[in-house]
Amino acid sequence: MFQRILIANRGEIALRIIRACRELSVEVVCAFSEEDAGAAYLGLADRAICIGGAAPRDSYLKSDRVIAAAEVAGADAIHPGYGFLSENAAFADKCRECNIEFIGPSADSMRLLGDKAAARTLAKKVKVSIVPGSDGVLEGDNETIKVAQKIGFPVIIKATAGGGGRGMRVVHDKTDLLAAIKQAKQEADGAFEKSDVYIERYIDRPRHVEVQILADRHGNVVHLGERDCTLQRRYQKLLEESPSPAIDSRMRSDLCSSAVKLAKAAGYDNAGTVEFLVDAKKRFYFIEVNARIQVEHPVTELTTGIDLIKAQIRIAAGEKLEFSQKAVKPRGHVIECRINAEDPDENFRPCAGVIEKFRLPGGPGVRVDTHGYEGYRLSPKYDSLLAKVLVFQPTRPEAIRCMQRALGEFTIEPLKTTLPFLQRVLAHPDFVDGSIDTGFAERTF
Repeated sequence: MFQRILIANRGEIALRIIRACRELSVEVVCAFSEEDAGAAYLGLADRAICIGGAAPRDSYLKSDRVIAAAEVAGADAIHPGYGFLSENAAFADKCRECNIEFIGPSADSMRLLGDKAAARTLAKKVKVSIVPGSDGVLEGDNETIKVAQKIGFPVIIKATAGGGGRGMRVVHDKTDLLAAIKQAKQEADGAFEKSDVYIERYIDRPRHVEVQILADRHGNVVHLGERDCTLQRRYQKLLEESPSPAIDSRMRSDLCSSAVKLAKAAGYDNAGTVEFLVDAKKRFYFIEVNARIQVEHPVTELTTGIDLIKAQIRIAAGEKLEFSQKAVKPRGHVIECRINAEDPDENFRPCAGVIEKFRLPGGPGVRVDTHGYEGYRLSPKYDSLLAKVLVFQPTRPEAIRCMQRALGEFTIEPLKTTLPFLQRVLAHPDFVDGSIDTGFAERTF
């Protein structure tokens, strides 16, 4: 096991990793930006090191500064969390060249699966169903137009790196294609420092279902069931649940088997998420692999009882998985709501500022992951995610009622948040009966 880990991230995921390290008796060092100086979670670390200015490009995306901080602190591993450098294969290589373990997959499997275009190619090779699209990265206007016409409009442009909906555009006809690709490339470059994009046929009104996997360095790969991430706005997930209300046991088995097959073919290790779209005819298509821990990982932790952050650390330290596939027995129903500091009545405009009143929900079956507190200043420099509320109940109807109660208890003032929007979603008959698709939120609200 590691003696000291540097956390190259911020906010709620940094706090989540700190807690896991404490329970593993591992010392913690937090890298932080000038903007995050004074954040309460930094006080729970053994040491905190400033790595630069407020903008991510000047701090959390500065790989040389992150590694320098780890070397100064004597850390023998770096946990990147999600976002920032978490799917940067070059950063993973640099860490290991400096004799610092990267807590995530190998650089080779990150390049193969973390790059969405390369992952499509591998999935096709091992006969996992994919959405029709370009063979690799788009290289020039003429080829792009030709591929799009062959696929058939509408198409969706996707960045090969990163996630969270950045670098994605839906295009309905040829006249808008090249301008949309230019915009997607610019957005991807700004978010991930990589502008490569590819295209796929746009599937109308699908559900979004993903499978959590864990793989060690001894050849063991297991899945931990699926999460339904269909409730989205502009490709940003707003609510996740497990099990999915839209698939049966046979499709679940096929989905999970496909995810494991893909991970094994890539020689994958550590935590990862294999994502699929499910169309109206209940056909599923592989779309990408997130080669990192996900924001919504607590959903799986509650359904399986497995601590994914601890599992990541143990795998990176060379340990074998402590359980087999047969031992994984998901139970109950879990719903997670992301509480963002955004105003739903003003087109989800980000709302930065100081929190003056902060009251968390509680009671049986309720979990809250947050770095917020009274007096905390939410910066406009970073993502607006402030908290994740999760409920665990025996059945989906009970989970919905429990979440409605929990959101009603949650008080965040004076900032506008997505709390009232999520309450409206939970009360909507289409959500209650499980018949939504990825466009439901934007069409309905």
